[in-house]
Amino acid sequence: MDAAAMDKLGGADRDEVVARATLGPEARAAGADAATVPGLIAALAGGGFLVEAARCFAHALPKREAVWWAAMCALNTAPANLPELDRAAREAAETWVRTQTEEARRQAMALAEQVGFQSPEAWTAVGAFWSGPSIAPESMPANPPAPHLTGVAVAGAVILASVRGDPSRRLVRLERFLNSAREIAQGGGGRLAQEAAS
Repeated sequence: MDAAAMDKLGGADRDEVVARATLGPEARAAGADAATVPGLIAALAGGGFLVEAARCFAHALPKREAVWWAAMCALNTAPANLPELDRAAREAAETWVRTQTEEARRQAMALAEQVGFQSPEAWTAVGAFWSGPSIAPESMPANPPAPHLTGVAVAGAVILASVRGDPSRRLVRLERFLNSAREIAQGGGGRLAQEAAS
C-alpha cells in the first residue's frame, strides 16, 4: 500500500512516535532514512521489525482508531472458549469507539479491572479508558492521562494477541495485524475475521 495514502497518520510526529514506541538501536537504524511515520513503519516492517512497526502504529494512529485496531487484533486470535468478561471488555471498548461516551469508556475500564489486565481484550479496554479526558474517579477533579498511554495499551493488546495460544504464529499474525492497521490508516475498517483454530 502507498505510504502516502495513510491519511490517518498525518497528524503523527515521526520523532515523537519513535520515542514513544521505544525503538531499539537496530530498529532506529532501519528507519533512520524515513522522514515520515508511514515511511518509518514501512521501513521497519520491510526490515523484519514487525513488533516495532506495530508499536509505531499504536502510537501514530488517532486514539479512537488505535483502540479499534486493538479490538480487531484481539478478536482475530480470540479462542472459542474466551471468557465472557474478556469478550465484554473488548465489546465495551468497541462501544466506546462507536459512541465516544463516558459511560462506555468507564465501563471498559471496569471490565478490564475485573479481567485482571491479563488479556488483549483487557488492554484494548484500558486503551479506551486512557483515551478519555480524565483517569480520575468520576467524583474527583479531572486528571488527564498522559498522551502516550493509549498507545502503550494498544501496543500491549496487539502484541499479546500476536502470541496468544500459539506463539509460533506470531510473525504471520503481526503481518496480518499490520495490514489491518494500514487499512484503518487509510480510512477503512481494518476488520479481521476470527482466526481458524489449527
